[in-house]
Amino acid sequence: MGESGGEAMRASDADREAIAQRLRAAQDEGRLTITEYDDRLQKAYAATTLGQLQPLVADLPEPVPAKPSPEVAKRERRKSKAIKEWRDWAGVAFILIAIWAVTSISSGELKFFWPMIPIGIWGAINIASMISGDSGDKKHKGPGH
Repeated sequence: MGESGGEAMRASDADREAIAQRLRAAQDEGRLTITEYDDRLQKAYAATTLGQLQPLVADLPEPVPAKPSPEVAKRERRKSKAIKEWRDWAGVAFILIAIWAVTSISSGELKFFWPMIPIGIWGAINIASMISGDSGDKKHKGPGH
């Protein structure tokens, strides 16, 4: 039976290594015996086309992407929270400055730039939170807990 389409395409070292990793995972999960694993691994490294690689993993489930480590997940949550906090800060700053500009224009005189007070305080809190690494999602226990 002739190979057609992508199956006849030459396999790269990366293709062979990807199949070898799937075989290792299957062996670690108990899906392959050591003999089956060794046989398939030898065939994977000897394969010259993608069509020769695919049957080696055809009866194995697709690999499940690994969950990020707790440290990586915590870092991503902290980063997302910081981005959201700065985005909220910028939106409120824009609205406060617009209110100040409209009131200054409508009165015909330049008013005291009062938006700097809430914008500055909020910005300082955001910076302090970033420096301290406090993600703000810690649960503080009350007295007696």
